[in-house]
Amino acid sequence: MNQQTEIHFINRSGWLRAAVLGANDGILSTTSLAIGIAAASDSRNPIVLAALAGVVAGALSMAAGEYVSVSSQSDIETSDLEREKKELEEMPEAELAELTNIYINRGLTPELAHKVAVQLTAHNALEAHARDELGINDIMQAKPFQAAVASACAFIVGGILPLLVAIFAPIKYMEVFQYGFAIVFLAVSGALAAGAGGSNKIKSILRICLWGTVAMCASALVGYLFGVQTT
Repeated sequence: MNQQTEIHFINRSGWLRAAVLGANDGILSTTSLAIGIAAASDSRNPIVLAALAGVVAGALSMAAGEYVSVSSQSDIETSDLEREKKELEEMPEAELAELTNIYINRGLTPELAHKVAVQLTAHNALEAHARDELGINDIMQAKPFQAAVASACAFIVGGILPLLVAIFAPIKYMEVFQYGFAIVFLAVSGALAAGAGGSNKIKSILRICLWGTVAMCASALVGYLFGVQTT
């Protein structure tokens, strides 16, 4: 009898979150910047320069932000694990009772919960407490470098798209082309992210396009209000 392997997506959550955030931010922030400059200028050079600067600065900012943020989470996890390791060495009976109570609260009988706690403690006490008491496991554990690289690369990929529009689109209709292509890019990004994460594609696309439209309209409004036409 053939067994069908179950497909789960939670193991992708770490890099997928950073990649989706980076790609969407690359598309949206670069497009918004280009639209804002386009609304304030009738020259191509400032738009291209602003988009290029946005891609470079944004990618570095995303990488640094992700690394610092996830590193902070990793430091907290490491600190908790060290504390738990010390408690296991100093008061193993109390920790065993704590683990037993966790399993009782999850629905096991006291006798079975105690047996499970004893066996898991014998196998790897720190791993059992990390997973069931602290909620830390290999899949969900913070990986700063992975998150930083995924975020920066995704931002560059996302940001290059509106940069190309800034280079090749007719200057007279720059805002329209930027907005139109951005919606397409965001929709594709939302669909890919939903597919990789196993979530609803329509919901993901509508959500990202809605908030993307709000951001780009706000940028265009700022450009029109404070823009100075250049020649």
